[in-house]
Amino acid sequence: MGEKFYITTPIYYINDRPHIGHAYTTIVADALSRFYAHEGKKVAFVAGTDENGQKTVDAARKGGESTAAYADRLAEIWKTTWRALGIANTDFIRTTEMRHRETVVEIWRRIWNSGDIYRGRYEGLYCRGHEAFLKESDLIDGECPEHKQKPELVSEENYFFRLSKYEKPLLELYEKNPEFIVPRSRYNEVRSFVRSGLEDLSISRESRNWGIPVPDDPSQVIYVWFDALINYVSAVGLHGWEAHPADIHAIGKDIVRFHAVIWPAMLLSAKLPLPGQVAANGFLTIDGVKISKTLGNAVDPVGLARRYGTDALRYYLLREVPYGEDGDFSLEKFRERYNADLANGLGNFSARVLALGEKLGKSSIRELDASAVERIEAAHKTVREKIRQFRFHEVLIAVWELIAFGDVYINFKRPWEKTDPQAICTLVAILDNVAAMVKPLLPDTSLRITKSIRWVSNSAFVVEKSDALFPRIAD
Repeated sequence: MGEKFYITTPIYYINDRPHIGHAYTTIVADALSRFYAHEGKKVAFVAGTDENGQKTVDAARKGGESTAAYADRLAEIWKTTWRALGIANTDFIRTTEMRHRETVVEIWRRIWNSGDIYRGRYEGLYCRGHEAFLKESDLIDGECPEHKQKPELVSEENYFFRLSKYEKPLLELYEKNPEFIVPRSRYNEVRSFVRSGLEDLSISRESRNWGIPVPDDPSQVIYVWFDALINYVSAVGLHGWEAHPADIHAIGKDIVRFHAVIWPAMLLSAKLPLPGQVAANGFLTIDGVKISKTLGNAVDPVGLARRYGTDALRYYLLREVPYGEDGDFSLEKFRERYNADLANGLGNFSARVLALGEKLGKSSIRELDASAVERIEAAHKTVREKIRQFRFHEVLIAVWELIAFGDVYINFKRPWEKTDPQAICTLVAILDNVAAMVKPLLPDTSLRITKSIRWVSNSAFVVEKSDALFPRIAD
């Protein structure tokens, strides 16, 4: 096994069940982890749940449960969801675990010893939905624009992190490494935010008997976001992070400032290495409307996957939404793309090629058509380049262009009229390479195709037909 590769999803709040927006971010991380594993890396892929905030306490109280019982139940729901969607994370961390609590305390002490924590009074506008303080400039008509609620005016004695001290080091980081934040629009947003001036950050709240106590001061608990960010270190341990910090934090754009401003500042203060990249996807809307617990319009990704298959969901999200941009999900558009691209595209091509290959019987690869070889090699090159650039939709466009070439080739050669071993072997090679290229993005589909093309030696194969990859959805 080759060198290490470490990728993370956000540490998700457990005040609600996972919806399709959470699934999108996690599928992106899963696709990247599979790609780098295929490239020979030893991958650590961590997902998890953020359980220490006031929202957890409020949700448990509302449901009549103890906070601990509620946290256990919701964490299991999140784990089960990722299993149901075929997410291949290697670890799942909960912020209530002892390994996390111990790491948080150690990093707090390191930052304290750097002189970057002090006590003071904070008065500000606190949004329970964000579990964060907002500025007046963040509000629209006096309300949080995301949660449609007026924040509470809070005045407390808290501990503060000297975030302002790291304004210049952060700007130097962005200047030296413009790929630290992707896409470019988020990079520009973060750099502009830091240039406008950073204020010190309140990093504790009065204790409400839930959360991680401030070391040597049990009257305070550590601010939930300060604690939550440290999960990325907790999952691999301090020594593990020092040896190999995260290569990619895959997140949503709503938390990019936490990951690209606060988190690297914390690490610099604690004298720990920085992650390689913060990659932020855009928002998903449902039929043009923002996903909202109040509106009850969240789409259950597990229900979709059970009905249409996990790869159909993965395909839609990775193909329909250019990474970093906002996108929309509608069942109508989902079904249209399913039928056009999956049933009529890959599914139909696969069925035709496997039927021809099965009739041919055991065959040895003969000299392949040169034009097909050229197309295959070009597609592989594009796939490797674009996936590293988070251009998942362009990866799939390149593969589907190869499928379209295969359709033209099969119609031109018409190998069903007379047995044409070279043409059939060329088509089998195209399909086999399509399976290899989509493996990180559509793992189940790739596996089903490769099971149908059984290689009995380096050059000989037997084809066995399988059930339809993507049965057409009736109108």
